[in-house]
Amino acid sequence: MSRPVRILAFGDNVVDCYRDQNLMFPGGNCVNHAVFARRAGAVTAYIGAVCNDDAGRLIRQALIEEEVDISSLRIEQGQTAYCVIETQDGDRMFVGSNLGVSIIAPSRADLARLSDFDAVHTGRSSHVDAWLPRFAESTKVSYDLATVHTPKRIDQVAPHCFLLAFSAGGATYKEALALAQRGRMAGAQWSLVTRGIEGALLVGEEGICEAPAKRVDAVDTLGAGDTYIANVLVGLLAGRRPETILMEAAEAAAKTCMMSGAFGHATPMRVDLSNMMSLEEIYRTTRPARAPEEA
Repeated sequence: MSRPVRILAFGDNVVDCYRDQNLMFPGGNCVNHAVFARRAGAVTAYIGAVCNDDAGRLIRQALIEEEVDISSLRIEQGQTAYCVIETQDGDRMFVGSNLGVSIIAPSRADLARLSDFDAVHTGRSSHVDAWLPRFAESTKVSYDLATVHTPKRIDQVAPHCFLLAFSAGGATYKEALALAQRGRMAGAQWSLVTRGIEGALLVGEEGICEAPAKRVDAVDTLGAGDTYIANVLVGLLAGRRPETILMEAAEAAAKTCMMSGAFGHATPMRVDLSNMMSLEEIYRTTRPARAPEEA
C-alpha cells in the first residue's frame, strides 16, 4: 500500500483511575487502538462520546496530542466513563467501573465516514454488535472479543470480521490454537489470540503463525493487548508478512508494558466514583447501542 493505512476506531472510552496513585489515564479499547495504530504509522480517527468534565477533557486532549482525528467525537451531558484499577506486581486488576455516556450508536454521519477508512475497529466493550453488518458493508472490520470465547458469540461476530482478536492469558497452546481456528471457521479472515507472556497466534489463509512475547520487567501491562491488536491490524492492512507483523507487535506491546497507564498522559484523578459498579453488574445491565431497525 503506497499511502498510510487508515483506521477508524468506534466505541468505548474510559479514564483508568489508579486510586492508590491518585492518577487517571485516558484509555478504553477503542481509544487505545486509535492511539497505538497511529503510533504504528496509520492515520487514525476515533468516534465516541465523552462529557465536558475533567475525565472527558483528558481523553480529548490526549487524542489531540497523539494526532488522532476527533472531528466526530461527541460531547454529551452526564459523566465520562471510568474504570478503577489496582496494580499488583506490575499487573492490573479491574475493581469497578461506570460506562457513563460512552455507549453510543453510530449516526448517519458516522456511517458515511466508514468508507473513507481501510478498517473500523470496535469490540465487546462498545456494545455495537448489531451494527457490524452495516460496518462490514462499508469497510473491513476489526473486533476485539477479549476474554469472551463462547461459540455462540464467536459465530455471531466472526462472519463480519477481517480481524477477530481474543485474549487468552493462561491458555495452553492447544487451547489458544483451537480458539483461533474457531474464529477462522466461523468466518473471520484473520483470527488472533494473544496469550500474555506466552506470545500470540495468528491464523489466516496462509496458515498458522506464532511468535513469542518480548519479556520485560513490566511497569504496567494495561494496554498491551490493545497495542498488539492495533499493530497486527496495521500490518495486515499494509500487506506485511505475518511473521514480521507479530514480531513488531510484540516489540510494541513490550514498550507499552514499560509505562504507566495504557499510553501515558497521567493527570491527578478527579472523578466521582460514588456510582461505581462491579464489572459483573456492568455487563449484566448495560443495554447495547440501538440496533439499526430502532435508529
